[in-house]
Amino acid sequence: MYLRETKRRNADGSVVSYLALAQNERDRESGVPRARIVHRFGRTDQVDREALARLVRSISRFLDPADAVAATEAGEVSVLDSRAMGSCWLADRLWQRLGIGEAIIAAGDGRRLEAEAVERTIFAMVANRLSVKPLSKLAGCDWVAERAFVQGLGEVSDDACYRAMDFLHAALPGLQERVFFSVASLLDLEVDLLFFDTTSTYWQTDRLPDELQDAEDEDGADVEADGERVLAERGRRAYSKHSKDHRPDLPQVVVGMAVTRRGIPVRVWTFPGNASDQVIIRKVRDDLRGWNLARVIWVLDRGFTSERNRRYLQRAGGHYIVGEKLRSDSKEAGAALARQGRYHVVDGGLRVKQVRIDDGTNRDRFVICHNPDRAERDRTIREQILARLTEQIAGSDKLTPAKRRELYGALGTKPAFKRLLRQTPTGKLRIDRGAVNKEAKLDGKFLLRTSDESLSATDIALGYKALYEAERGWRDMKSTIDLRPVYHRREDRIESHVQICWLALLLLRVAETEVGDSWRNIRNELDRMHLVTLATSQGTVAQRTELTHDQRRILKALELPEPPRFYDFAPAASTAE
Repeated sequence: MYLRETKRRNADGSVVSYLALAQNERDRESGVPRARIVHRFGRTDQVDREALARLVRSISRFLDPADAVAATEAGEVSVLDSRAMGSCWLADRLWQRLGIGEAIIAAGDGRRLEAEAVERTIFAMVANRLSVKPLSKLAGCDWVAERAFVQGLGEVSDDACYRAMDFLHAALPGLQERVFFSVASLLDLEVDLLFFDTTSTYWQTDRLPDELQDAEDEDGADVEADGERVLAERGRRAYSKHSKDHRPDLPQVVVGMAVTRRGIPVRVWTFPGNASDQVIIRKVRDDLRGWNLARVIWVLDRGFTSERNRRYLQRAGGHYIVGEKLRSDSKEAGAALARQGRYHVVDGGLRVKQVRIDDGTNRDRFVICHNPDRAERDRTIREQILARLTEQIAGSDKLTPAKRRELYGALGTKPAFKRLLRQTPTGKLRIDRGAVNKEAKLDGKFLLRTSDESLSATDIALGYKALYEAERGWRDMKSTIDLRPVYHRREDRIESHVQICWLALLLLRVAETEVGDSWRNIRNELDRMHLVTLATSQGTVAQRTELTHDQRRILKALELPEPPRFYDFAPAASTAE
């Protein structure tokens, strides 16, 4: 069916044009197509053009927006805007699938419209953490308005971002629990083993807050009081000479993370920069105990191995797997390493053997692990250290006793040198061959202690080996997601910033786990998908680019549908009814 224009010449020589709606039909007898007039509009110069426009709009309702524009426009099409949409769209779908958006809205205490706007703003801040270059809250506003596609959020102000952070902080207790169980259920996570590790981060400041002036005096204090009270008294901000970022000159916060076997971060905590391990362990254990989880075994690194911490983790039926320091003064650890026994080989060539130590009061299981590849690395590193140390003390016999003592003290500031260096009765500096042999016996070994009797030595060794997932989380948190720098002054916003980074890491790790690829590769492929806004005289329409094979593969792995092809069709004002 089409508009047919016919012309007729009058007797005076003038030409008159007529418009009609026609349809071609094949003549049954002759088989020749003939035009059948469906409706006559009359003379072209007298036709009701508004009636034609209404007809076009009526027909356009049944077409895709871009097809409608293309069908009515013979002139140029202008490209108004083009922005990457793929990774942001995927993050949004995972956000909704994991129930995070609904959990935030539910925390709005009945103010749904306000909560929905806040939810979109929080998601935008999380999505920005997942972008190629995470930005500050202020720069992130421009990112939303000009470079990203956040559905349901055309633009956002920095004030709205700060209000959303305040909302998030107030909603944290319920939100964390709801997200935990939602993620565990949807992803069928095993939470019988939870891996816990900490890191520190700093934030920029141009002045020393009054409440921090004496904070360093408390660094590493042994706190046996209620952890909640201690945290409330100290606040989150504190200086610490034990900064893992080597920035003791800046205020610190300690960030703790619990991850599952599959590396999914299920919760994050923030503590003062000088918080002791007792405060951290008590807070973490008590928080998750309040969630009424089933049997949980905590897997912790060597920084949390004090007897007090181990016993606290065993309360209410809990258990632990902790790494022991090979060079500690622990009598149990020394006895375990000295015990004879046969190794057996498990995953990836790792060799393990089990030892039980009973001192009459406590009975502990130890698992000694030996990694041949790591042993070779340890040997190579020690040889390099010995070569450097030998070079440092070469010719020292010719020095005066005072100069030798000075050199001995300087070398002793480096632990790697100090372990392998000795001083003879006459004050000469020598390589300690006994210490070298002792170190060689530790090559490739790590020692684990557990309170659980049900796990095999293999499960214990492989479980602790998976603590790497928590360490990998910190690397992604600090590099991919850019946990720092942090410029917030208020403690609640510092905590909100950390939680935003946690939510970003959660989405990142789910995507990586399901797709089987790194977030960097996933993002790079999906951000080839653009949303392009086109304009004609008939209106504007936003259309995504066609999907590539790899983009379809990623969406299929995540069981996500293809994004809609069209968004935001708006007729031009001149054609509006």
